[in-house]
Amino acid sequence: MGRSYWFECSKCGYRAKVSGGTDRGFHFYVQTVSCRDCRQLYDAVTRLKVPDEPNARNMLSNLRQPSSQPLSQRRKPRQPPSFESVLNRLLFRGVRRFKWIYFKLQCPVSPFHCVQNWNAPDKCPRCGLYLDRDAMVYRIWE
Repeated sequence: MGRSYWFECSKCGYRAKVSGGTDRGFHFYVQTVSCRDCRQLYDAVTRLKVPDEPNARNMLSNLRQPSSQPLSQRRKPRQPPSFESVLNRLLFRGVRRFKWIYFKLQCPVSPFHCVQNWNAPDKCPRCGLYLDRDAMVYRIWE
């Protein structure tokens, strides 16, 4: 079960709903990243559980990949899905075999932005003061 928290900066008022580090659910893993270009915090998907059956390959179209080639023959690096799209996707029924797809850390706005791991307690991406985590869990996912 993953958890998301409210993080708030007392100096500049910046707020973010992120997990605050590495977290996992049953079907995916996330890592909180700080984007230096956007100056924001995001939960980036690092691993995703997908079906590994030939008849279920057409269900992977929501991962932003062309479906003409098998997964093992693609040369292009995979673009990670956004945290919200993975959180809101429907689970696969009747599938017996799964596999994990791994993604590099990447900003969800642009793959060319510079990101780094962010683990609480850490500094605000805008002003540099340490962020305060709310005591209550904002969201429990998966």
